[in-house]
Amino acid sequence: MNDLVQLSASDMAARVAGGKLSPVELVEAHLERIRALNPRLNAFAHVDAKGARRAARASEARLGGRGPRGPLEGVPLSVKSSIAVRGFPWECGSELRRGVRADGDAPLVARLRAAGAIILGNTNVPEFLMAWETNNRLYGHTDNPWDLERTAGGSSGGESAAIAARLSAGGIGTDGGGSIRVPAHFTGICGLKPTPGRVPATGHFPGAAGPFSALGVIGPMARTVEDTRLLFSVVAGPDDGDPYSAPVPVEEPAADPRKLKIGFFEDDQRTPVTTETRIAVRRAAAALEEQGFVVEEFRPDNLLEMRRLWWNLFVRAGRLLLQPMIEGRTAELSPIFHEYLEFARDEDPLTLDELLKTLVARDRVREHLLAQMREHPILVCPIGAAQAFRHGEREWSIDGQEVAYSDAWSHTQWFNLTGNPAMAVPIDVAGGLPIGVQIVGRCWEEASVLAVAARLEEAVGPLGPPPIDAITGPSTESDSSPRPRGSS
Repeated sequence: MNDLVQLSASDMAARVAGGKLSPVELVEAHLERIRALNPRLNAFAHVDAKGARRAARASEARLGGRGPRGPLEGVPLSVKSSIAVRGFPWECGSELRRGVRADGDAPLVARLRAAGAIILGNTNVPEFLMAWETNNRLYGHTDNPWDLERTAGGSSGGESAAIAARLSAGGIGTDGGGSIRVPAHFTGICGLKPTPGRVPATGHFPGAAGPFSALGVIGPMARTVEDTRLLFSVVAGPDDGDPYSAPVPVEEPAADPRKLKIGFFEDDQRTPVTTETRIAVRRAAAALEEQGFVVEEFRPDNLLEMRRLWWNLFVRAGRLLLQPMIEGRTAELSPIFHEYLEFARDEDPLTLDELLKTLVARDRVREHLLAQMREHPILVCPIGAAQAFRHGEREWSIDGQEVAYSDAWSHTQWFNLTGNPAMAVPIDVAGGLPIGVQIVGRCWEEASVLAVAARLEEAVGPLGPPPIDAITGPSTESDSSPRPRGSS
């Protein structure tokens, strides 16, 4: 492995700014890594080698001419393929959008470019983002660089695999029900789900409207907390195209975050979690206590109700919102999207009365959670019931109880419903797979979440690289399986 791809995004930016590293060298190192590993991982849906090289030369020219340079000058990044990048395929993993290309950059992509970042390409997703496993009929499934027989998660699975495997220095994902945090947990990286509206969803498909505007957000993913913070600082800010956008300044981190009392809990008393998950949460709590925080056991009320309300909005109302787009074309949909549709078909159609009651109840449980978090403004809890699962698995036995695929990641969904910022932070490797915990803050207080996450990372240390370089042998994919159509 080229040592350059091992550097953090922050280190890359600092070395480029100091004249110690060339953007051209950085881009070539990452393109070489993509050529070597992407055919096996299937993390990228599209690679823009020509565009990345052109942008690297332009970055180098700016540096040589002592022109303006941004905080991400020369840093190679990736972007989830549900986000518009000018000229890139914008298919969202669906045959229904085959060949669709974005005619402009989403505002957050424009902000990355203005900061000097170089966009390598965009990454694979499940069809229309509706799964915790990345697979679709256009490009096939994405493998986990820790174990190729397992998923990298969804829906930001391609993004997490690319970043973990050092194909990209960092990037952007989206999260409507754990889609940043679950893949980050599965692949051993960091991922921040901000407050809705903090990072504009303008230029995202499906669009920020109806239930998705309140639940779905865009956020940064990277290998370290500092890199996550750096990316967040660049992309955060209002935009008129996002209905939840608001001109709320990103607060300065507390001079001493140890004044923030932390509450931690291991489960919701409904869905059991593995022993490894409990150990990870306890280790995180103990590490923060050793850092000088006051840490107490505390489980918020109404978690089961919060999950039920999220299900009503994301699954039942979401299906109604997507139905006109798929009408008459269900034969073209991937099995993983049909699975999402089946979740909703198993229940009665959502009525107007239910929808109104759900919206009112959501506001009430959000109000109650924020009141509880005055005492514990930071929560530490699991991201899911288990670690990365094998491709196609849909049920697991945990503590003698069968846990279904649709229930295993409810730990993230609570905070999509309430809008709280929440971050995945890797803690350890157990059984050869990474495991992370979730750090949750009050709405609009991402700086506090990042500050606590930084102290936790300082205590436990970032994870090393996955063993993808040691994995040899031919791909198990058949010749007919869809693979990325890159321009390299």
